[in-house]
Amino acid sequence: MSRRCMITGKGVMSGNNVSHANNKTRRKFFPNVQDTTVYSEVLGRKIPLRVSVAGLRTIEHKGGLDSWLIAKAPTKLDPALRPIRAQVEKAMAAKTAAK
Repeated sequence: MSRRCMITGKGVMSGNNVSHANNKTRRKFFPNVQDTTVYSEVLGRKIPLRVSVAGLRTIEHKGGLDSWLIAKAPTKLDPALRPIRAQVEKAMAAKTAAK
């Protein structure tokens, strides 16, 4: 399982621990990635995601998962989210056609 956020694309970074004596040893900086579910209002179900806390804040800032998915270009989405975006578009089109 990768340590990469599905929303922001944040991943593991590398750097140095620097001691008081200026000794440098390699280390890794891990993103705060959590397994969570986010509710899709258009689909009416929860979508399991592996996101960083910053990614969750991004979704909330954009107005929810559905609006974030529609606003994002399909080529810039995580491959696992592309079919969900297509389902959301289809459901939104059906909802507007019913009105």
